[in-house]
Amino acid sequence: MENERPGPGRVERLWVKRAHRGAMDARDSIEFVAGRGVEGSADRGGRRQVTILEREVWDALMGELGSDAGPETRRANVLVSGIDLRASRGRVLRLGATRVRIAGEVKPCERMEEAVTGLRALMYPEWRGGAFAQILDGGTVRVGDVVAWENTSEGDES
Repeated sequence: MENERPGPGRVERLWVKRAHRGAMDARDSIEFVAGRGVEGSADRGGRRQVTILEREVWDALMGELGSDAGPETRRANVLVSGIDLRASRGRVLRLGATRVRIAGEVKPCERMEEAVTGLRALMYPEWRGGAFAQILDGGTVRVGDVVAWENTSEGDES
């Protein structure tokens, strides 16, 4: 599959958003609640239970824009490395002991343009805005946890 990288990935950083449009609070660990979302997050339930961004994509975007904005600017819950999220809809991703099913691509909003001029347009192609997922198996996710695709075709829509 084209979105495979050798070896497992890693959880690099974690955030909780306590209020709608509020600050992103960095954490060493966060709790995933199956079928609900991130414990303590303002945006729980529905299809966007957790949002995931690739460190490599963020670094490339900042390089293209000549910006040093941190990845918390994207307002995702989880920053991963070593995992390619492009066209992963329907796939199951393990983050430590938890499992999520990728439900779709996060389309960048006007807040990205407010943060860094030109960012919104650059995020649109190739899933560069990250992915949103539904939590299948809850539990604690920690910085440093292994991240890997589950080898299954069950529910795979990509």
